[in-house]
Amino acid sequence: MAKIDSVSPLAPASFPQLVPVDGVRFATAAAGVKYKDRTDVMLALLDPGSVVAGVFTRSSTRAAPVLDCQAKIGVPSDAGAAILVNSGNANAFTGARGTDSVEAITLAVAQAAGVPQERVFTSSTGVIGEPLPHDRITDVLSTLTSNADVNGVAAAAKAIMTTDTFAKGAQAQVDVAGKPVRIVGIAKGSGMIAPDMATMLVYLFTDARIEQTGLQALVSGINERSFNCITVDSDTSTSDTLLAAATGASGVSVDGDRGFAEALEGVMLDLAHQVVRDGEGATKFVEIAVSGAASDAEAKIHAMAIANSPLIKTAIAGEDPNWGRVVMAVGKSGAKADRDRLSIRFGDVEVAKDGWRSESYSEEAAAAHMKQDHISIGVDIGIGTGQATVWTCDLTHGYISINADYRS
Repeated sequence: MAKIDSVSPLAPASFPQLVPVDGVRFATAAAGVKYKDRTDVMLALLDPGSVVAGVFTRSSTRAAPVLDCQAKIGVPSDAGAAILVNSGNANAFTGARGTDSVEAITLAVAQAAGVPQERVFTSSTGVIGEPLPHDRITDVLSTLTSNADVNGVAAAAKAIMTTDTFAKGAQAQVDVAGKPVRIVGIAKGSGMIAPDMATMLVYLFTDARIEQTGLQALVSGINERSFNCITVDSDTSTSDTLLAAATGASGVSVDGDRGFAEALEGVMLDLAHQVVRDGEGATKFVEIAVSGAASDAEAKIHAMAIANSPLIKTAIAGEDPNWGRVVMAVGKSGAKADRDRLSIRFGDVEVAKDGWRSESYSEEAAAAHMKQDHISIGVDIGIGTGQATVWTCDLTHGYISINADYRS
């Protein structure tokens, strides 16, 4: 795997001091899945009564752990649960051996943690096509279960990293009926980022009390406005998984509570943005807002066409306000557009209006905006009320360097 020499210039100043969430404990270990002396396994243990929701990649080549998790989501149980994640190996495109590895790991976790096997959820991330040495993981389970601690979430965020240059965490606290409810989330992701249904790897924990169906509906809906609105390189992973667990330890019911939903969305959007900020080789965080489309769905098609264009992403890397490439991307997207109604902005600079270069356009002002590390592109299609916002990053030589020797 390529060596990451420095932290992304777009990284947060520091990892947040995440508060403990009652009802969940974490542990990590160096199992040697791919590298020696590298923390590469994390275990989260959930108290009895916890409910788990999830969304997953729709890739046709999704990994064995994804298929196993999908089969288990929504299975009713009042027992405890566990989430185990390994980095260094994706256990994807490994055929029956991949399924056998999942079976061996989930059974071993169930026995070590004292939970039903159908309540053990696993994820794997790393190289595709290599058999997972699952015995290295099962060998450290006794250590993991004995060391599980409520304060271990920061270490868990580091254990799931691959080409990430920084660990990703976010949190929120919201008062519901005068009582505090906590939400904490961690994520990994840097490359192979163009989610379809879910995202990279994301784990959310709350002490709220909520029905599984309610949590599932919330997560699925918010996912469409957060993780499914980011892209680094237009490639959807075989392993994308988002799991959300509610322990109910606070005793506070949040079913139908708007404040809780908004807080959860804030945490998920924060994590999604952090993934983009850690895009492989990224130097610019880019927000693309499309309005005036035929529908919200078509606005997103336009926005993703812009966000995934190598020509636009390289122009942003070179700090070149080449707005003609935006015109190109809208035209090729496949969504409805009218050339003579199209308007474009770079930041506050009006670039084009009604299908023509704006009379007030200033190349110098547009170029100045492109030198910032946070770039915004606004496009009005001019034919309807549909709108969408997506986030991406630039494309630099760093992306090539990381991925050209990823397996070395």
